[in-house]
Amino acid sequence: MSGLGNQALNVNSVVAQHANLEITNHGSDWYYAVCAVMGVATLIFMGLAFTKPQGDRLFHYITAGITSVACISYFAMGSNLGQTPIQAEFVRPGSSLVQSAGTREIFYARYIDWAITTPLLLLDLLLTAGVSTPTILVTLLADLIMIATGLIGALTRTSYKWGFWTFGMAALFFIAYELLFDARRHAQKLGGDAKKTFMLCGNFLLLIWFLYPVAWGLSEGANVIHPDGEAVFYGVLDILAKPIFGLLLLWGHRKLSTSQLGLRIRDRSHITSEKYNPGSGSHDGMHSEGPGSNVGGSTAAAGGNPSHVNV
Repeated sequence: MSGLGNQALNVNSVVAQHANLEITNHGSDWYYAVCAVMGVATLIFMGLAFTKPQGDRLFHYITAGITSVACISYFAMGSNLGQTPIQAEFVRPGSSLVQSAGTREIFYARYIDWAITTPLLLLDLLLTAGVSTPTILVTLLADLIMIATGLIGALTRTSYKWGFWTFGMAALFFIAYELLFDARRHAQKLGGDAKKTFMLCGNFLLLIWFLYPVAWGLSEGANVIHPDGEAVFYGVLDILAKPIFGLLLLWGHRKLSTSQLGLRIRDRSHITSEKYNPGSGSHDGMHSEGPGSNVGGSTAAAGGNPSHVNV
């Protein structure tokens, strides 16, 4: 079928197998719109990065990486690619939304996106709070377990999918514990802008993340809403959790440097000058350590620096 407008579904109908119930042109248009939002956000975040010294661009690069991966993922889903048909556990013959569909479209591209971007979102938060490396690693592992179990559950046609949903929820609760208690304790020790940024962004992200299992249950899980509705639900959550979260985080970091968070960022441009001018500048090409003027509190004043992380 030729003509003007979005032809992605027609062009890619020959790619792989397709489900009885899949996105329409409306869903495809929405996915492309979210793709554009992610792309614009990536350009904004990269632009903001160039306003900071090279050693203080870590959070900008991480956040831009999140939206760039999401941009590619949404392009794939808008093109109706990166999907596979799975027999729905609940057929729902009386539903006007799913219309007795035997198979439902599952986007594994979404889970590839999440496997990359959700650890980066957590890394943004945990580094802001000055959390120790072992805590960061175990929290990222829990996140990957959450994503993997969500994907396996989505690809399961029997009631056993809810077992994987339960495993994923357990991982989510562990992540919530780490953010609400362990990471918050570290952020309170840092004080100042670091604490404010973590509190705002951490609570914001957790609130959004607890809506994802609801979206999963209504779409891949129980086959209640149409894939177009699924696209809107997940798309709104992803816009909030990535571009909006990113703007809030980088706004909070506008007066913070990585050294104030106890991060050691190696700036190799200093190595040559140190080699030929011993004793000048930072040692070993590192930014100075310790909390700065925007990171305060009684602990910082008493010399209680956060655990340093070499980057």
